[in-house]
Amino acid sequence: MPLQVREFSWQQTPTAVTISVPLRGVCVKDADVFCTEAYLKVNFPPFLFEVFLYAPIDDESSRAKIGEDTIVFTLYKKEAIMWESLSMSGIDKEMKQKIREKSILQAQERAKEVTEAKGAAKREDQKYALNVMMKIEEEERKRIEDLKENERIKATKELEAWKECQKKTEKPKRIPREVKLCHQEKEIEDERKEKKHKCFPKNSAPKKLDTKGRNSENIFSGKLKEDSIPAPRSAGNIKINFTPRVFPTALRESHVAEEEEWLHKQAEARRAINTDIPELCDLKEEEKNPEWLKDKGNKLFATENYLAAINAYNLAIRLNNKIPLLYLNRAACHLKVKNLHKAIEDSSKALELLTPPVADNANARMKAHVRRGTAFCQLELYVEGLQDYEAALKIDPNNKIVQNDAENIRNIIQGTD
Repeated sequence: MPLQVREFSWQQTPTAVTISVPLRGVCVKDADVFCTEAYLKVNFPPFLFEVFLYAPIDDESSRAKIGEDTIVFTLYKKEAIMWESLSMSGIDKEMKQKIREKSILQAQERAKEVTEAKGAAKREDQKYALNVMMKIEEEERKRIEDLKENERIKATKELEAWKECQKKTEKPKRIPREVKLCHQEKEIEDERKEKKHKCFPKNSAPKKLDTKGRNSENIFSGKLKEDSIPAPRSAGNIKINFTPRVFPTALRESHVAEEEEWLHKQAEARRAINTDIPELCDLKEEEKNPEWLKDKGNKLFATENYLAAINAYNLAIRLNNKIPLLYLNRAACHLKVKNLHKAIEDSSKALELLTPPVADNANARMKAHVRRGTAFCQLELYVEGLQDYEAALKIDPNNKIVQNDAENIRNIIQGTD
């Protein structure tokens, strides 16, 4: 329970009230000051000081100074009058509680107003900053457009000047050449007419021959035109050879150094495996895959070739000894050929690898327990076999075959079978 502070001093003027509250060890960090126009409270555990003020004050302009084991309040009155006392007299607990609640509501509303005002001011600042940025960007865009327009006008003027200069330099050269060509054409035409008049007088009729000559001339010119057109290209095939690549990506998208390093490591690993396992030297590449060997062993098991299946599983386990199904399938083969101790070992190894026990490997774990239990029972170790069958029933309680086998083993143990 907090200790109410009763010892304090206060002074007043017509416009302000000064309150001095002694609190030993008080500091800004630990003191909680709450002030409204009619209520003042200081909470400094375990001390509590509160005053229900005689008249309203301006809590926004009022101040508190904390330090030197004392809190000094300077409260400014809303009306310039002298108070009869610091706090109101004759108020009960219910009235005090109402004043506290009203003060808290006022403080909350004021905090909300301050927050909204800050938010509105922040939005206004953002809006102003945005408008300023837009204005700056618009001015910059206009400046760039003006520069572009000036450069375009300048380039256009330079191009026009260059064209005028080219016209002035080319004009004296072209005119004599054109005149010369005109003279040459005129001279050729005059010579042709003169030859024509010499060969065919005015009274003669060379019309037919002349037409034929023109036709032959047209045929000859057409033939020249046809000869000048190149023949169509002959069809053919272009053979393109691509560089063989191990990786499916294109060479331009690949990291050659990293790929070569990876291929080198793969080759080293294959050489190491082939050195450790001499039987792999004569095998094909797909026969060195544990999964392929497992499928091969399954097919041999289906054809009742149990010894060949065991050899396939053996080689697959030497390549990868972390696949539990290899041990589980080999245990089934050992059961068929009555290698009971090896069946127990393989089933136990499969159970070690089938961890953690989850729904995906539940069927495999059940088979491992059944096969190990079967091997125990064939060795007449019925108690151990029953334990494995009960473990299998915990995994699959609805398996009727396992239930019947477990019941038969119990009967054998009890001597009722």
